[in-house]
Amino acid sequence: MALQSTSTHTKRSIRFLQIIVIGGFIIMIARIFHLQILDYETYSPLSMQNSLRMEIVHPARGLILDRNGKIIVENQPIFTITVTPSRFKSENLSLLAEILQLDQQAVENRIREAQLFSWHRTSKLFTDVSFDVFSAIQENLWQLPGIGHIIESKRYYPSGIIASHINGYLREASREEYLASDYIMLGDRIGKSGLEMRYESYLRGERGTEYIRVNAFGQSLGTYDGGSLNRHPVKGADLITTLDGSLQLLAEELMKNKRGALVAMDPHTGGILSLVSAPQFDPDRLAGRLDVQYWQNLNTDTDTPLYNRAISSRQPPGSTFKPFMGIIGLHMGLITPELEIYNPGYYTRGRRYHDLADPGNYNLEKSIAFSSNTYYFWMMDRIASRSMLNQWSELIRDFGMGPLNHIDLPFERTGIIPDSTYMNQTFGARRWGIGDLMSLGVGQGMVSVSPLQMAVATSVIANGGYRIQPHLVQAVREADGSIVYTNPGRDKVDWIKPEYLDVVTEGMKSSVLQGGTRYYAYMPHIEIAGKTGTAQNPHGENHGWFIAFAPADDPQIAIAVLMENSGFGSVSASPIASLLIEQYLTGTTTRQHIKNHVLNFRPAGSEPLSEE
Repeated sequence: MALQSTSTHTKRSIRFLQIIVIGGFIIMIARIFHLQILDYETYSPLSMQNSLRMEIVHPARGLILDRNGKIIVENQPIFTITVTPSRFKSENLSLLAEILQLDQQAVENRIREAQLFSWHRTSKLFTDVSFDVFSAIQENLWQLPGIGHIIESKRYYPSGIIASHINGYLREASREEYLASDYIMLGDRIGKSGLEMRYESYLRGERGTEYIRVNAFGQSLGTYDGGSLNRHPVKGADLITTLDGSLQLLAEELMKNKRGALVAMDPHTGGILSLVSAPQFDPDRLAGRLDVQYWQNLNTDTDTPLYNRAISSRQPPGSTFKPFMGIIGLHMGLITPELEIYNPGYYTRGRRYHDLADPGNYNLEKSIAFSSNTYYFWMMDRIASRSMLNQWSELIRDFGMGPLNHIDLPFERTGIIPDSTYMNQTFGARRWGIGDLMSLGVGQGMVSVSPLQMAVATSVIANGGYRIQPHLVQAVREADGSIVYTNPGRDKVDWIKPEYLDVVTEGMKSSVLQGGTRYYAYMPHIEIAGKTGTAQNPHGENHGWFIAFAPADDPQIAIAVLMENSGFGSVSASPIASLLIEQYLTGTTTRQHIKNHVLNFRPAGSEPLSEE
């Protein structure tokens, strides 16, 4: 009986095991069916990831060219190391840091940042590594799963034109920027200033993708399926600017080791021919991996080389304001071209306001030519005493001084053209009077403008009364060769009459022919209409200004030059403008003594700037 019982128990155990095995097979077959058939679309891509790697193919960034097709900014290849956090093993951190020749903590921080961005997406780890490092990474990919490499590009400046405040620079996008964007990825470099920033969406192009077959060590075995799944990148659009390359080169040479800014423009179209803010910075040192020491130096330099003085500074325009005051005085009926005001050497309104012009009678033309302050104190006295400040303020703004002119650069700043609201906010209601307004007539006091605003205002005189929108990009050339032209604004200032402009232009011509500007600005073969200014500076040496357009009877260029802490504009600013006008209109400069004066110019008591 015992033997029979044991046999029965064994049979039951075998049957039970058979049921388990058969059930297991049934479950396995069902699971295989589920994975291979029902969930094919879900798991097939995942299985492919074990043998395929999708790589991002970065497009070539668009070029920046001058008006004649000369390349100002192009691209240069660099090597970049990438990481896919989900595949990277932390035990390989020390090896990776050793190959990269970097501190292990710095590498770990970058990998952690990539993990926060995306655990599964490939991110840039370090850009612009040396070829030796790039080669070492390639050789060790088999023991560095999750680590990859790509070839991308950095900006290169082949023409010798720096144009740092025009082109701007690229820097790695911040965490806030890439989290807020559907396009930006960790490690991407984006425009942070200048045209690079303003036209970022055009310049960057569209990424492509490439599927690569890889082995168990992550090493490439070639393109998958003949590239059928690949998507080609689309090159960024090129920017065709309005810049005259030769003029920009000369302008940068003349402004070296100085502090100030200049803007030259076509007075009919608004196209910027040259723009310099000095001192400049070296964009090449910001093009690849960030030179941390250089970046810190730029940000702590008291000469603020990152600051675009051409479009953002606020300085009193001094006597360059007088031609515009003359036009407004004619329009308001305060003066006629023939009206003469006697200058005894000062103007009295509660106190004496000094006048450096010789004593005598001055009409409008002569007051511009010889820069009589009395004429404009007299005019501002009547504007203030007749409660016409707000009207005056609106008329000045029509020239482009005060409000934004919407140039296609970031960080443009408004000027200050006071009205009654501004005065109330500054001094308090009924706490200001005529004495606080007198200096406005000669471009001093609270009135302040940028060189860009003065160039726009000068263009209004030169082009017959049109306020034009200044711009640097005249066309965008897409990757397919199609060209889209920009459409800057052009508005007629209806109240400005030709006869107003004629008398003011004569005064500006006389200023160059007979005034203090003659030695540095006069050219027998080019008639220039110009006006100097010296703006008072309570913090040091005065600032020098010069505005001009030429040829006077058929203007092709309008220019405004500001030289900070340089003293008289006739000595510091006017020779720069004169040389640039000659270069633009004739293709060369012939007055080497004037050029030498500019290159060697140092205001009294100043220390030369050091430009790296």
